[in-house]
Amino acid sequence: MSNLNGAYYGPSIPPPSKSYHRHGRGSSCNPCSCLFGCLCNCIFQIIFTILIVLGVIALVLWLVLRPNKVNFYVTNATLTQFDYSTTNNTLYYDLALNMTIRNPNKRIGIYYDSIEARGMYQGQRFASQNLERFYQGHKNTSYLHPVFKGQNLVLLGDREKTNYNNEKNLGIYEMEMKLYMRIRLKIGWIKTHKIKPKIECDFKVPLESSGRSVNFEVARCHLDW
Repeated sequence: MSNLNGAYYGPSIPPPSKSYHRHGRGSSCNPCSCLFGCLCNCIFQIIFTILIVLGVIALVLWLVLRPNKVNFYVTNATLTQFDYSTTNNTLYYDLALNMTIRNPNKRIGIYYDSIEARGMYQGQRFASQNLERFYQGHKNTSYLHPVFKGQNLVLLGDREKTNYNNEKNLGIYEMEMKLYMRIRLKIGWIKTHKIKPKIECDFKVPLESSGRSVNFEVARCHLDW
């Protein structure tokens, strides 16, 4: 056996690789930034959960209550005076109305805490009246009887005066009544906060002294929340 003197004649062995650690660039999380991220995530989840719960509650209430729109009608009107003086811009009037309010809901009652009725002619208010407050139960029809009688200053332009003269010759006047309300809804034992709807009613009414026999046409009002 030959003496190799401890020498190695195989393939070369690569030197061991050296690893370097750079301080400050590790993947460890900064405690402050991690805490802020977790807090934001928790807040987002809480808000999202609340929105989901509110949506489910609203859907359940709608399915249970099935709310329907309250209907307002002017069923009759009596006009015995409607004279406009161009000398002092004064309107003399005597108008009586009959109204119905239909609540078709089975589980919703309505408190009418305040009702102001305004008589309007060509965009000008000529009279107003505060009506009595009342409570309207489920599937109930209530009646209102606004009466406007007196005189008031009404400023009409040339165009409005021409329209008035035309309607005076016909013996039929186009008018409008607005109801400004403050109401509360009653659902079981729960009462909502006050709501302020506005009701607008357009109608045509004949002057009784004109001698014309014209039937009053029932007018359906528009409800604006």
